[in-house]
Parts: sequence; structure tokens; C-alpha cells
Amino acid sequence: MDTVVFPKNKEKAEQMAAYMKHLFPFAGVSAPERAIVEKELLKVSKKMPFTELFDLVSFYYQKSEREYQYLAIDLATVNVKRFSFEEVLRFKPFVIDKAWWDSVDSWRKFFGLWCFQNLDAMPQLFEAFFGEEDFWHRRIAINLQLLYKEKTNTVLLKKAIIYDKTTDEFFIQKAIGWSLRQYSKTDPLWVQTLFETTELSPLAVREGSKYLPKP
Repeated sequence: MDTVVFPKNKEKAEQMAAYMKHLFPFAGVSAPERAIVEKELLKVSKKMPFTELFDLVSFYYQKSEREYQYLAIDLATVNVKRFSFEEVLRFKPFVIDKAWWDSVDSWRKFFGLWCFQNLDAMPQLFEAFFGEEDFWHRRIAINLQLLYKEKTNTVLLKKAIIYDKTTDEFFIQKAIGWSLRQYSKTDPLWVQTLFETTELSPLAVREGSKYLPKP
């Protein structure tokens, strides 16, 4: 099963680990280099039955160097369009395993892509993350529709924001600001109205208002 082994670069590994506050060891492989090493396995994975693919994702996710978590997420993401709702939910526990902003935001992209292809089921998947005890899960609920533009379900976006508007957690407040900043490109009036009717943290307001007209 272990068909991908990333070459190690000690100097780069130290730099990458330092950037991630030494939370994880790294092999020292850049994203372009990793893409080359992964390419064949990602191609082969598209023909794997779900059980085999899921086991492969699990296998790589448990390896020590951070690049293997990135590989695992890539394996899930290149196959996302063929998953059922039940299958895509199987990946939820990975979000809070070895969690930091880099992996969580990559999983958000994975779940967001699935929902964009299955908009009717998006509210159901949103609820799987909304209100969860772990704030990383809730960060995904807030940012699930990050690139949906005019297809954004603003009822759910507002619901996620209101739930966590007073949460004293940097990554939650950044997520709120990020979601509002992105949506302000599509509907600045909606975002401005939310600011005027809802008391949000200074961080969320600062991040979310970057593209709004200055008074």
C-alpha cells in the first residue's frame, strides 16, 4: 500500500515545521515537488472502490510527516465528485485529527466542492458541522460556502456566524471575517447590513469589511 515516499530535505523540513509552529514534522517537500510525486497515485485512485480509497486516505493520514496528510486530502479531493452523502461524511473525523489551519482549510475545500456539486444536500452537510463541540468543525461550517458567490445560502452563512460571533477563538473570528470578505464581493449590501444589525468582534469586522466602500 505504501506506494508514495516523499524524499527528505532537512533544511526545508525545518523551515516548514517552524512556519507551522513545530506542531508537525515535515519531510521538506514543496507543493510543486509533492504534486509530481503524487501524480500517478492520484490518477490510479480515481478507479479505486470507495473502501480501498478510504483505507488509503486513512493510511497516509496517520503517517508522521505533514506532507502525507496533504497527500491524503488530495486523494479525497480528486475523487470528491463520485462520493455519496454517506461516503463524504466518513471523512469528517479527519478534520479534527492532527488539526491545524492548513489541513482544516484543505478539508473545507473538499467538503465545499462536494456541496457545490450537490447543492440540495448542502444544508444537510452544513448541519453535520454546525454547532459541533470542536471549533475546527465549526470553522468548516462558517467557511463551507467560501467560493459560492451568488449561490451562497445566506441563511446558513448567517446562522453559522451568529452562533460563533462571541467565541473567543482566533481561528473562528478569522473564519467569520474571511467568509464575509469573500461574500462582500458578491453582495456588499448584505454584508454591510449584517455589520449594522449584528455585533461582531473587531477582528471579524476588520477582516470582513476590507472590500466594502469606506464611509
